[in-house]
Amino acid sequence: MYSPTRRTFLRQAACAALGTTGLINTIFDLRKLSAATIPASDYKALVCLFLYGGNDANNVIVPHDNSGYASYLAARGILAIPQSSLLPLTLPSGDGRDFGLHPSLPEVQSLFNQGKMALVSNVGTLLAPITRAEYLAKTVAVPNQLFSHADQSVQWQTSVSEQTSLTGWGGRTADLLASLNGDSKISLVISIAGTNTFEVGNLVIPYAVAPTGSIGLTGFNGSANANVRLQAFKDLLAQPHNNLFEQAYADTVTRAVADNDLLTSALAGAPAVQTVFPATDLGSQLNMVAKLIAARTSLGMQRQIFFCAVQGYDTHGDQLTAQSSLFVELSQAMNAFYNSTIEMGIANQVTSFTASDFGRTYPTNGSGSDHGWGSHQFVMGGAVLGGRLFGTFPTLAVNGPDDTGQGRWIPTTSVDEFSATMATWFGVSSSDLSTVFPNIGHFDNPNLGFLG
Repeated sequence: MYSPTRRTFLRQAACAALGTTGLINTIFDLRKLSAATIPASDYKALVCLFLYGGNDANNVIVPHDNSGYASYLAARGILAIPQSSLLPLTLPSGDGRDFGLHPSLPEVQSLFNQGKMALVSNVGTLLAPITRAEYLAKTVAVPNQLFSHADQSVQWQTSVSEQTSLTGWGGRTADLLASLNGDSKISLVISIAGTNTFEVGNLVIPYAVAPTGSIGLTGFNGSANANVRLQAFKDLLAQPHNNLFEQAYADTVTRAVADNDLLTSALAGAPAVQTVFPATDLGSQLNMVAKLIAARTSLGMQRQIFFCAVQGYDTHGDQLTAQSSLFVELSQAMNAFYNSTIEMGIANQVTSFTASDFGRTYPTNGSGSDHGWGSHQFVMGGAVLGGRLFGTFPTLAVNGPDDTGQGRWIPTTSVDEFSATMATWFGVSSSDLSTVFPNIGHFDNPNLGFLG
């Protein structure tokens, strides 16, 4: 959804310039060029699943062979998952590696072994590639506030790690491709988890809905009296306002009321999604994403970006119990969502991915783990080259070649590379990648190859 006033546009552009210098100068022409190269009938959706708190991926995927597991057991101590409980992964012939998944991820295991999900190894925020020696010698810059929840979650969402950015890579991607949605009144970027930085663009404004549907005005139940009051409220909004703040407020509320009416009607008229979703927080969010995708035609959408999120991954204590519950929720919800895309016949057009603040330390702190750096992420969808591990898996050894010195893995794949691979699939051209990812030129792999 485009900002309809010059005033609002200038305000957003000025704010965004603080974090992503120069992006706004090229956005108009690049948006036209990007849109011109993509068939209007080519629907695609990206779905971000943000795991707030810093997921301990060292227990997501675990060495399954005897020697690898013995080393894992010695390092993880009380956090180690029993070897017999690990869910084996079917890797390509000749891969030579043997890994298992956490026992609470059976649906993820099935999706992976069916080739519908891939795992990208040791991804993290970076300014440029860095080795252990360079990290210890401090000869290569590292991201600001490296082990801070607030800063690292934002840097994951913005793909800008050297300064504060007020726009996210999802929003900047939407800036380029929003014209593919024609004159649709509903934004290309929709959040089912409240405010986030990932979807904020220079031109595109995120639209928030609840897991139960569009968020409208309260106190209007459709009765005759309520409708009279609602019309009176709309008439007040439509009055001319000499105060700029009042006019901006009136414009915003008017759009919100109209968008709520439009979205509510579209959801009511969309084909019902028959797939059963789990009655969990993430299950409810993804159920709403499926319904919004089902309404894509009536909304005039060719591109959509969604943001879902769950809390609780900051497992400093009682990690085994907490992760077990969290992974059950994640696995079941992702499986249901993939099945819904099969039901709608668009599995190849929807790509979902996990993200999290950071990984966690390999050694235990006694009952949990502490803030880390590099972590592993899932990517799911019919276009995913699944059943494979992408990126370089870290050497799982404290004080090994990939460790900062405390069991924190130095990322071997940057957030920029991980995210740019999906943005490219979504329709951002190679010549436009630096507009979305200002630091992509610092890395060798702008396309990691996990999407066909």
